Amino acid sequence: MINRIDYYELNPKVIDRLESIDKHIAAIDARLRALVDLRVSQINGCAYCVDLHSELAREAGETQQRLDCLAVWQECPFFDDRERTALAWAETITHLSETHAPDHVYQALTQHFSEREIVDLTYSVAFTNTWNRVAVSFRHLPDIRDVDGQRQAASA
Repeated sequence: MINRIDYYELNPKVIDRLESIDKHIAAIDARLRALVDLRVSQINGCAYCVDLHSELAREAGETQQRLDCLAVWQECPFFDDRERTALAWAETITHLSETHAPDHVYQALTQHFSEREIVDLTYSVAFTNTWNRVAVSFRHLPDIRDVDGQRQAASA
C-alpha cells in the first residue's frame, strides 16, 4: 500500500529503468546482497524494503537468526569477515554525509572483494538508498501476510 502518491503509476518509466539497471549488479551473490540491502533499509527506516529484503534473504538461504541479529551485526559472531566488511561499507555509504567513506573502511573492503565486486556492492547500496528514499517519502508499506504467508493489503 502506498499512502501518499503512487509513484509506480505516475512514472513507470523511471521504475522500469531503475529495475533494469539493478539487474546488472551481478558480482555480489544474492545472499550477501540481500543482507546488505536489508541493513541499508533498516538504517533508512524503510518498512517496505525491510520486508522485501528479509524475504529475499530467506529465499537466498539466509537463516532467521542472522536476520534477527542483523541490526546488531557488530555484536554477534554470526557474520564472517567478508560479510562484516560489506556491512561496514554499506553503513558508511548510507551515512555518507557523516562518514565521507573513510579510507580504512575502503581498505578493509579491498582485502575481501575484487574491484568489480566493490563497484557492484557500492551500486547496490546506492540503489537501495534510492529505493528507500522513494518508498519512505511516499509511505510505501509492505503487504500484511496471514498465518499461511499469503499477502493481504496493508491498512493505514
